[in-house]
Amino acid sequence: MTTAMATKPVATVFQDPRSHPNESDKRKKRDPLTDAQVRAWQKAARKVREIATQSGRSKADIARRAGINNARLNTWYDGEYAGDFHAVTEEVERWLKSVEAMDKLRATIPSEPPFVQTKTAREIEMTLLYAQMQRELVIVTTGSGVGKTATCKRFRDASPHVHLVTMRPNTKRNFGMLQEIGRVIGVRRTNSADFDHAIGERLEQGGGDALLIIDEAQELNDEAVNQLRFFPDNFRCGVALVGNDEIYTRFHQKGGPSYAQIKGRIGKRLKRMEPRPEDIVQILDGWRVTDPEQRELLKAIGEGEGALRNMAKTYVVAQGYALGADREVNANDIRVAYQARSVGE
Repeated sequence: MTTAMATKPVATVFQDPRSHPNESDKRKKRDPLTDAQVRAWQKAARKVREIATQSGRSKADIARRAGINNARLNTWYDGEYAGDFHAVTEEVERWLKSVEAMDKLRATIPSEPPFVQTKTAREIEMTLLYAQMQRELVIVTTGSGVGKTATCKRFRDASPHVHLVTMRPNTKRNFGMLQEIGRVIGVRRTNSADFDHAIGERLEQGGGDALLIIDEAQELNDEAVNQLRFFPDNFRCGVALVGNDEIYTRFHQKGGPSYAQIKGRIGKRLKRMEPRPEDIVQILDGWRVTDPEQRELLKAIGEGEGALRNMAKTYVVAQGYALGADREVNANDIRVAYQARSVGE
């Protein structure tokens, strides 16, 4: 009769080291570490544990990031490594220095300015809410950089039943579009026979509160757009086609039976090709830009090509210049940032 041997579970997080390097049985057979080497190990081990705890990373994650064999790192951390112990300490110290250097570098990289609910953003949100509550098909058309995608993301994040799917050239046909929608909402199929039904049934689980936002909808061909009306017609959900002016004019101007079917199902259209002047003022207020010269420069950028997106990206680059010089942003930072981004004269 054989007895199954119980295996000791392997810890996936860093606990206190199991032993002192000079006290392990394997270490006693070799030259002991010096006091300085022990202190270096203790300091490095504490830092490794601190990084792992703060980031929520496992031992395997830390080993991969440090570029050290997992078993080697673990036995070193526990004071049980039988090889060149101090050589591993030096490897860990080099990694810790690189982490520290990257942390300092990240501190000089400004974050994206916070979302500001402008009047236009509010209009977009109300149109999306209409589609969701009325289970309708709506079209939202804006110019480049007006803020439609940021607003859609914010709306999605506020509800568990809102799904944002971004189209691109290789999803323009019906099956490619359904695959991308399925990927986002968690439905997998290898053929198109019942793909739309499976997607619809998943959306219907939202209990009538589901909204499917199709961003960059101008990338879709007519057949794919026509397919989308199937969902609000049959599965108690809303659909929002969000894109540039092409998606609007396609159904506003063209005729034919398929276009007539879609036109008749569009519950609401919103078209805003340029940001309102008050949108820019609201954003600058939200970013706490008070200097008149800076406000005029950013306002001019926001009224030009790329609109609010261009204004936001330019301001981020300007903040980077200021952080690197350890001072506040000034008007010249904005000018230099604008020129460095090569977006105009």
